Amino acid sequence: MVKIDRNPIPPPSLEVEKQKPNGRYNKADVVQQLKEDSHDKCYICELGGLSDPEVEHLRPHHSRKMAERVSDWNNLFYVCPHCNNLKKDAKYDDKIIDCCVEDPEEKLEQCYENGCVNVHSTVNEECAVMTAVLIQDCFEKRNTGIREAACQHRIECLAESMSVLYKTLENHKEHPESERYIRSLRATLSRKSAFAAFKRNYVRKHITDYPELKDFLI
Repeated sequence: MVKIDRNPIPPPSLEVEKQKPNGRYNKADVVQQLKEDSHDKCYICELGGLSDPEVEHLRPHHSRKMAERVSDWNNLFYVCPHCNNLKKDAKYDDKIIDCCVEDPEEKLEQCYENGCVNVHSTVNEECAVMTAVLIQDCFEKRNTGIREAACQHRIECLAESMSVLYKTLENHKEHPESERYIRSLRATLSRKSAFAAFKRNYVRKHITDYPELKDFLI
């Protein structure tokens, strides 16, 4: 999970739909704007190129008192079905970082090491702790056959993405003056890229080896 810059202007359909008794919050303009703002990534696991995206409510809207949250533009996020299903657990209600308001990288360490994902909170805050649990589960909770397949797919995609980063870092070290590798690293360490949090965390942890990349992590 990384910081997302949400377009402050709500899609037109939200204003129209919220006037209806059972208005929809996932019309085409909403989905498209969320896709653009999230760079076509699930905001939780950061898997990119979603073929079956869903619109998720960060904060629950189960009761009448929470009805205004249904069409609240700031409460809608672009998510994959796997992560959305996991987040429906009541233990996460109102306990997940709003990555459009806060920078998750300032509160979480999201690591990929030896083929495993390890996410933990770096601050003593409930939202950070629970967000870490959720992200961890998105990669490692394999309690059903469907979740086993979904987790394995994410691990494989993450491993491939990290492998590209490692190779590019090696090439950069061998050819530090090459603009080609500099451009590649700038792109792969951008928050726009898939699994950016894991790649940025790796470079951050090894910044003494690559001090010239510090500005790419801002």
